[in-house]
Amino acid sequence: MAKLGRTGIEIHPLVLGTNTFGWTTGESEAHRVLDAFADAGGTLVDTADAYSAWAPGNSGGESETVIGSWLAKNRDRLLIATKVSQHPEYKGLSAANIKAAAEASLKRLRTDAIDVYYAHFDDAETPLEETVAAFDALVTDGKVKHVAVSNYSPERLREWLDITERTGAARPVALQPKYSLVSRATFEPGLRDIAVAEDLSVFPYHALASGFLTGKYRTEADLEQSVRGGSAGKNLNPAGLAIIERLDEIAQDRGVAIASVALAWARSRPGIAAPIAGARELDQLAPLLASAELELTKDEAESLTALSDAFGA
Repeated sequence: MAKLGRTGIEIHPLVLGTNTFGWTTGESEAHRVLDAFADAGGTLVDTADAYSAWAPGNSGGESETVIGSWLAKNRDRLLIATKVSQHPEYKGLSAANIKAAAEASLKRLRTDAIDVYYAHFDDAETPLEETVAAFDALVTDGKVKHVAVSNYSPERLREWLDITERTGAARPVALQPKYSLVSRATFEPGLRDIAVAEDLSVFPYHALASGFLTGKYRTEADLEQSVRGGSAGKNLNPAGLAIIERLDEIAQDRGVAIASVALAWARSRPGIAAPIAGARELDQLAPLLASAELELTKDEAESLTALSDAFGA
């Protein structure tokens, strides 16, 4: 099990991502995924108030609403993390916006408290002291249990931590950066070093690179299989395919799925507590869960890191 910062709370080493809920995953299928994740010992579900405002006909909050209809009968089974700053009606991180967005998320999630509340993206227009104080007020009011930060630069994360040290405001317990075999630069080394030094649990998103690291996309024609094919396509080059080939070799040797190996590699990296990965449908969940029990050998991990270096991740 991983840890949630300095809280002492144990977290299953896979976090369930839910940005497809209310988009390409309907409510009944989403509930089956949540049931199976909880039954398997899963602990933390990740969403955001903006999911999935990008989809035609959606306006944001769809994922939270789907999760909320499940939480109404299952609140004690899972911890819920959500985020603020990107919902079309609640942009930015002013104090008033944070308060209003949190109330809206609580209503959609049908719960009295958010377990982990992230600042989704930095807001350079709002003084960081104001943002930190607004998150602290939610903790004081019991509407948020723990504060976290996503997509912040090392400098701004350091500033956030310094403010909490100076003011006594609620300290972040987790960090959520973009990170995978094909995308490491935003986390390593700056954010990684701060996270390790400050005991921040790192829950990286994009850990399967929009499905590329499942081995699903190996030709241009494969990109047509999914709405995420376009995002995965930028990795479809000789260096990217070399990573897939090595993942495939390890997967066959170990009797697991390629996705399991990719997530196990992410989990093996310094500072990483548990990668985030989503299952659009129930049969995609098993390989994700299997990654939590897969320990790569030193040679396996180092060979993948070398290929990641060659890719320029």
